[in-house]
Amino acid sequence: MRKLTSAVVSAVLAFAGMTALASAPAQAATDAEYVALGDSYASGVGAGTYDAASGDCKRSPLNYPHQWAAAHPNYALKDVSCSGATIADVRDNQLSALSSSTNLVTLTVGGNDAQFSSVVQGCLTQSDSYCQTATLWMSYYARNQLVDSLASLYTDIRARAPHALILVFGYPQVLSSTGTCPVIDLSAAKRTYMNGFADALAEGSKAAAIKASVYFVDMRNQFAGHGACGSSSWFNDLNNAASLFHPNLSGYTLGYAAKFKATWG
Repeated sequence: MRKLTSAVVSAVLAFAGMTALASAPAQAATDAEYVALGDSYASGVGAGTYDAASGDCKRSPLNYPHQWAAAHPNYALKDVSCSGATIADVRDNQLSALSSSTNLVTLTVGGNDAQFSSVVQGCLTQSDSYCQTATLWMSYYARNQLVDSLASLYTDIRARAPHALILVFGYPQVLSSTGTCPVIDLSAAKRTYMNGFADALAEGSKAAAIKASVYFVDMRNQFAGHGACGSSSWFNDLNNAASLFHPNLSGYTLGYAAKFKATWG
């Protein structure tokens, strides 16, 4: 049986209690089932290539579920993640992939419920004051209403896949505090507000994971020093507007996939 890293174990012991840890299932030697759920950060928007059959869901063979599954051929991957997915979309369109035979579930979702794209657009095109107001409003939502919505979803996942380990991968901070953004630069104030919003999304997801007794994987330290507009960015910027502020291939490989491997082998 693989063991979670000490950081994850400590978080579970501190916040979810011994019961959650004891319920983590032993992994099957062969033919284990892995189901990947979530939004564009899970599907791999920005990785550079997509499965044509996935259509508007833009699932990339280079997303973090596929990269991990490629290194673990004893797991059969069902990737039903989809760009643009909200909590309701995951519940209505993705949970059917789960069953009592599912051994592992990963999920990244909540950003679309918190209007991430609209907030980014406003911060890019409006004043510092507008960006501050927008990020404060949605940060409040992320730390409050979003928590209950996510916890309910995580509980529904557990009900459909009662024997699975459930890993919730959070969102990282997106912007570097220094450096110049191409096309449209962002003030230091806007960068602070937007990264504060990213923190709120991560903290809301973590609180929901604790509430539902599933595992939360915090991505903020993993991406530290690699924000967009910096010298070593792991994100797409306005030179690739269709994938704006989504991880690039380095972000999916050195960020999400590497953290996945460090967390669960």
